[in-house]
Amino acid sequence: MIPENLRDHKHIAMLGALAKEAVLDRGELTMFVDAGSIVEACRSLRAQGFNRLSAVSAIDWFPQDPRFEVVYHLHALPMTGAGASERVRLKCRIGGDNAEIASVTGVWEGAGWYEREIFDLFGITFTGHPDLRRIMMPDDWQGYPLRKDYPIHGHKYGYAQEQ
Repeated sequence: MIPENLRDHKHIAMLGALAKEAVLDRGELTMFVDAGSIVEACRSLRAQGFNRLSAVSAIDWFPQDPRFEVVYHLHALPMTGAGASERVRLKCRIGGDNAEIASVTGVWEGAGWYEREIFDLFGITFTGHPDLRRIMMPDDWQGYPLRKDYPIHGHKYGYAQEQ
């Protein structure tokens, strides 16, 4: 739900029905969009001057459902040196142990590294990603270490192949 005082905000108005919820906190806008609309929302914001994807992160709200949030931190850098920069956050809630969301690498190529890290540590699949594979953990690692239901002491793992 969009609060009455934010309905005329330029970015919320521009996204229209894509923005399901919004919060303005400390001068920074956070908008919630459906996971199925993330690419469209990112393309729209990129066209409005958000030329930098500064980060993509994830949150595991286990045991809540939907379990995960994927958070996109967007930054509008003024191209001429005049004017102030602006920041916006997009959040998508996704559920299930086999969570997936579309990749935004077609909007910002640099998203690929962030998406690979989230895939590796949370197990969230980014459909359409050009090279979705582990980036931090060994290829044969079992599980996703940043999930809240991951064993605190990890799984037994032998590093024999690395000796």
